[in-house]
Amino acid sequence: MKNQHQDKDISFDDLDEAVLPTALATIPSSVMNALYHQTKKMMGRMVDYKELRMIYACAMKEIKTKFDILNTEFNLQYHRNPISSIQTRLKSTASIVEKLAKLHQSVDIEHIDEHIHDIAGVRVICSYIDDVYLVAEALLKQDDITLVTRKDYIAEPKENGYRSLHLIVKVPVFLSERRLEMEVEVQLRTIAMDFWASLEHQLHYKTDFDGKDALVDELRRCAETISQTDNEIMQIRSKMEELIDIPTEDEILFERIRKLDTPIE
Repeated sequence: MKNQHQDKDISFDDLDEAVLPTALATIPSSVMNALYHQTKKMMGRMVDYKELRMIYACAMKEIKTKFDILNTEFNLQYHRNPISSIQTRLKSTASIVEKLAKLHQSVDIEHIDEHIHDIAGVRVICSYIDDVYLVAEALLKQDDITLVTRKDYIAEPKENGYRSLHLIVKVPVFLSERRLEMEVEVQLRTIAMDFWASLEHQLHYKTDFDGKDALVDELRRCAETISQTDNEIMQIRSKMEELIDIPTEDEILFERIRKLDTPIE
């Protein structure tokens, strides 16, 4: 995103001397001109950065809205909601600066765009493992969504036991005079995976203490237990669906008519 604040042909000498502090009168005009233009450039970058955050926030809203719509559709057609909850977050300035420092990059708009892909984040919590993939594929089939990267930590968990499906996607954001393709990180996981990840996050950012390694090992074992439980619950649900009589086309139509007046959320 290019800096739109270009310096105009104005100098410190053009400013009204009446508004300048007396102490500044002893500073050479060339020095004051340099400080003036440097300050103006810095303020322009701050405005650009705030605009960039606004655009990422809009991209985040676009993705959340898409999941909200999908959840409403599934509820109407299949009488259940595959999405339990949706969380959003915009990466803090402190986290952005820290990440750029680790990458040995200076803090500017170009480096933020180029090197940081998770400024906007959407986390989708599903009830079952197959719902994670159902919802992900429904999003990726939309013609204005471009998949950038996909990392399936459910199929191939991290060493510490972490499980989740991670997507980086691009979504268009339409402003008053332009269209921008913005990246959003999407994390999809089950309810069980989510509460495990919350606990692991707390443990990860705690400083070293006696017994921490033992807790890490115990949490890794819990991840295996949770994964097994997730799969067993999904199988039980599938068996329940098989045992329930398959409705006829007339019954399905009648059920949809019955729900016509149900409030759409």
